[in-house]
Amino acid sequence: QAQLALNEESIRLATSAAGVGIWDLDLTTDHLTWCDRTKAMFGISPGTPCSMADFYAGLHPDDFDATSEAFASALDPFRRATYDVEYRTIGKEDGVIRWVAAKGKGLFEGERCIRAIGTAIDITARKAAEQALHQTENELRAETHALQILNRAGALVAANLDLSEVVQTVTDAGVELTGASFGAFFYNVLNEAGESYTLYTLSGVPREAFAKFPMPRNTAIFEPPFNGEGPMRSEDILMDPRYGHNAPHKGMPEGHLPVKSYLAVPVRSRSGEVLGGLFFGHPEPGIFNARAEELMTGLAGQASVAIDNARLFQASQREIAQRKSAEEMLQQLNATLEDRVAEEIVQRGKAEEALRQAQKMEAVGQLTGGVAHDFNNLLMVIQGGLDMLDRQDDPARRTRLLQGMRQAAERGSALTRQLLAFSRRQPLAPEAVDLQARIGGMRELLDRSLRGDVHVDLEFDADVWPVEVDAGELELVILNLAFNARDAMPKGGEIVISAGNVVDWREGDVVGDFVRLEVRDSGTGMSEKVKARVFEPFFTTKEIGKGSGLGLAQAYGFARQSGGSVRIESTEGEGTRVILMLPRSTKPVVEAARPALDTGPVRTASRFSGCVLLVEDDDEVAALVTEMLHQIGFDVTRAASAVGGLGALANGRKIDVVFSDIMMPGDMNGVDLAREIHERRPDLPVLLTSGFAEASRRAAEDLGVHVLPKPYRLDDLASAIRETMGNA
Repeated sequence: QAQLALNEESIRLATSAAGVGIWDLDLTTDHLTWCDRTKAMFGISPGTPCSMADFYAGLHPDDFDATSEAFASALDPFRRATYDVEYRTIGKEDGVIRWVAAKGKGLFEGERCIRAIGTAIDITARKAAEQALHQTENELRAETHALQILNRAGALVAANLDLSEVVQTVTDAGVELTGASFGAFFYNVLNEAGESYTLYTLSGVPREAFAKFPMPRNTAIFEPPFNGEGPMRSEDILMDPRYGHNAPHKGMPEGHLPVKSYLAVPVRSRSGEVLGGLFFGHPEPGIFNARAEELMTGLAGQASVAIDNARLFQASQREIAQRKSAEEMLQQLNATLEDRVAEEIVQRGKAEEALRQAQKMEAVGQLTGGVAHDFNNLLMVIQGGLDMLDRQDDPARRTRLLQGMRQAAERGSALTRQLLAFSRRQPLAPEAVDLQARIGGMRELLDRSLRGDVHVDLEFDADVWPVEVDAGELELVILNLAFNARDAMPKGGEIVISAGNVVDWREGDVVGDFVRLEVRDSGTGMSEKVKARVFEPFFTTKEIGKGSGLGLAQAYGFARQSGGSVRIESTEGEGTRVILMLPRSTKPVVEAARPALDTGPVRTASRFSGCVLLVEDDDEVAALVTEMLHQIGFDVTRAASAVGGLGALANGRKIDVVFSDIMMPGDMNGVDLAREIHERRPDLPVLLTSGFAEASRRAAEDLGVHVLPKPYRLDDLASAIRETMGNA
């Protein structure tokens, strides 16, 4: 017993000298024994009884899970780990946070832990010292980094005479040094009111971020740096009494970047002039401290010297350039008269070329209006047809509507392909095509599409090779060429499509076996002036609305993209030949397939009575609009031109309302027709329609008539007619 007492005293003295607390947990009774030093680590007074509940209650929440897991591992008979952990405690009686380093082991009887014994040391002072050392190291690293940035920026701006690069380097360095979200340099360019500040450069945000940012004014927060009063720093600009608090933006003007932390430093010239200011912002408060202000003041000093040097260099360069320019002007004045005359001729040639280009662009704009007109007609057929299908129950009418929409869609697709083809951006699917079979299969389509006074003849050599082309685009080219030939034969004539083989044909670097495909007509032919422009996109000799000017351009693009070529031979009064050279194909020939037409149920509706005179030159649009007018209860008399419309009015039939397109063939358009009707029969309502916005606007302004824009739906048509007849 004496020896035991001596041992315990020795342990107590040793732990006391080392500042070590002892803890002992009897797991058979759940009794916890803490020495007073251990209790002090948990903020518990000496002599106060303790339990495991006090241990767990005293653990810091952030360290609870890790400490509990370590203690459980030490008591686990399968792991029997050493309890070695550092954790924080929150004093039960004093609320003080302390750091504790605890160690311990479990004592086991077989597979059961009966006791756990260990030590605890208060390491709060050591942790504080480590944290202070870490903070000092961070501050030292930050200071070293700041000096490196300053040195790098100083070296860059000192060696650079480009003002924009100098200012950008300084602004970038300022953002990096201060931790700002963005930085800006405003140049000090004062007007008479002293309120003109120009944004020179940005860092940290794209220039678009300042797109809605109003130029700053002489406010209490922005003006001091430009007056040379020194730096301006704010922990939270929105709470700063010097800053505006304008509703409804709570102090932040609309378009302004979100800023709370604010730092501004003036940049002065060596002469004392304030060149501008460096401005830095961050959306969080408290970002910029006194050290950041000191660093920016030093950086502004470096910037001022560099800007002064750059400005002096620029001034000298301007002076040198002006002197050089004056010398060159003197040399030019001393040049010979012949040289000046030659220069004048060159300039006149450039002016004439510019005039031709302007005229070409004007013509393209006018012709593009024709393309827009065609597309709106197609959309009119499709959109109106869909509206009619929704109201139509009669199968025959549904079939006609579907056929009209399909034809319109095919026309639109063809026009789109033409637009792509002349630019050689049409995605082609080349395949081996038998010209004789393919074009022969188009014979019925050609006969149906051309007038009765136009005869088509096919002349193919017996052994014509297959060609490597896109079959659909080839058919489109043939149709376009046939339509052009038809239009060149107003009194009828003959179109001959022929094909023959050409061995080792050469054009430039292209050499090989080709098939010569020719489309010739007996029409009016072309002048040399027209022939020189036929492949230009949008060039056409047809009136607006009758041609897009893309047919031959599409043929040119198709031939070139297919690896061949196209040319035209024509003489006025002797017809035209269009010759395509298409590459021979050695692949198996692909047979053509034709899609079928599908139909479905529709509904009908009717709300009017009377007769409408419909004046429309496009047959497909006229057919659709006739169906639409029938659908809402009208009888329809159709005229294909304005002159025809006047003739229909003169034949004595009762007409209740006139519905006319604005863009019409011949010398009289829809506006002229409406004006003539107002003079002859002022009581007759007139409704105009157009897919060309400018024409619609002018018609409405000139005559005061209602204009229904294309494309339109059935309800739109009914509303427009009701309004027109109600205002008559």
